[in-house]
This record gives sequence, structure tokens and C-alpha cells, in this order.
Amino acid sequence: MIQQADSELVKVFVYGTLKPGESNYQHYCGARVIAATRATVKGQLFALPVGYPAMVLGGGIVQGYLLTFNTPHILQHLDPLEGHDPQRPPEKNFYNRKQLEVYSPEAEPLGLAWAYFMTLDQVEQIGGILIPSGWWTGL
Repeated sequence: MIQQADSELVKVFVYGTLKPGESNYQHYCGARVIAATRATVKGQLFALPVGYPAMVLGGGIVQGYLLTFNTPHILQHLDPLEGHDPQRPPEKNFYNRKQLEVYSPEAEPLGLAWAYFMTLDQVEQIGGILIPSGWWTGL
């Protein structure tokens, strides 16, 4: 197996249907993931009535996985699922995407990773319900 340079690796923090074992993992991530590590980010997690969660940036802890891909174009594969288009203004996207500091479950820094999030206003309009534990599962 050929090793990829770190600069070619793409890291994405996932907390919903893209987590290992959840409904969208195999199709969107499965064979492309070279590492999946339990991780957290700072934010709040909400269950949406449509059957998947949304993260809001800020206080609290959201639990999920740090996925490492050696596929440089993975974000172009994930963006349509998340209703994100980097060419659109943020208010026109369903989820927005930015790089966040990711931590181990023991709060040790793991570096930056891309993550999809909503604003609190969006979550409230959809009828999201806070998940105090910060962990969502559709199983």
C-alpha cells in the first residue's frame, strides 16, 4: 500500500448518519476511510424530527468520530448529502461546513477537521430537540 502524504489526507468529524454503523456510512464513507477514531468537538447536538441530528457550534460537547480519508475530493462527495454548496451564501445552505478543533474523548487535541453544522435559528425552525449527552444514534 502506498502511503499518502499528510497534506493529501482529509479529516471530517461526523456525528450522525455518517458515523460507522449508521445508515449513510457504508455508501458515503466505507471504503474511502483509512481511520475512524472516537472524538468530540465543542457544540450542542440536536435531534431533528426528520430522523437525523444537527450540530450547533458553541458550548457543550458533541460526540462522534474523526474520519480520515485519503480521497482528496471526499468533500465534493459529502457536500451534496449535507445540502452544502461552497459557492452559495451560508444562509442558502442546509448545513454549512468549516474546520473545527477536534478532541479525543479524554479532551486531548487531535487537530482540525471539517464538520457540518447548522445555526441555532435553523435548528429551532426545524423543531430540533437538544440531546444533552451529545451522542446521537439512528439504530
